[in-house]
Amino acid sequence: MGIEVSAIEVLQTVTTGSSQDHAMQPDIAQLAAELGDPSRAQMLTALLGGQALTATELALCADISPSTASSHLARLQRSGLIQLRKQGRHRYFELNGAPVAELLERLFGLSAAQAPTIATGPDDIALRRARVCYDHLAGQLGVQLHDGLCAQGLIDSYADQCQLTDAGQAQFAQWGFVAQRSRRPLCRACLDWSERRSHLAGQVGQWILEEVLRRGWARRDPQSRSLLFSPAGERAFRQRFGVLAEAVSLSA
Repeated sequence: MGIEVSAIEVLQTVTTGSSQDHAMQPDIAQLAAELGDPSRAQMLTALLGGQALTATELALCADISPSTASSHLARLQRSGLIQLRKQGRHRYFELNGAPVAELLERLFGLSAAQAPTIATGPDDIALRRARVCYDHLAGQLGVQLHDGLCAQGLIDSYADQCQLTDAGQAQFAQWGFVAQRSRRPLCRACLDWSERRSHLAGQVGQWILEEVLRRGWARRDPQSRSLLFSPAGERAFRQRFGVLAEAVSLSA
């Protein structure tokens, strides 16, 4: 099984010490400064959907001018939080890997825990129901998927430790999953910021999301990170992965 970089280790990956005495220590203050600006936070949130976006698109997401967006993007690049991809004449920006996405998701959870309870509208309900967390399924359906796989004995999960069982490796191979040679583990429990319970990340989590989209069981909402399952698609998803419906309230 590969090695997953934890949210704390992200600090060591994307920051460096500001003095010789602390050269081996992460510069938490610098990283916090990059994350603390509202416009940069909005752009990072947009990239958490897993898609590469242009500077113009990110400027629109943050409601700022293109020139201001370029300055913010340069800072995010230098901090190691995002990376640039060039495709012909086009330039796209994306998060610098799953560890950055995990850090952002954990910050969402911390922010949600400290925020006062407020009434939410339909868009928020859809986001809590099912959404993309970088490259895997999150929200209520993501948590139900994780719990269903545990109940079937296909994964063992405790806190943020998660692994495929022998039965799970056989079953996912039968479904068509092929493990990749990567530092990323086959599966990982990722704390869901809206549900405060684990959903499934790692290579298996990524493959399941790709399978959901490939089969047309759900489509991405172009205006948010929400995943919109059709009734037939949700039934097929639940049947394939043994996901039981839960009595959940979507108006809380």
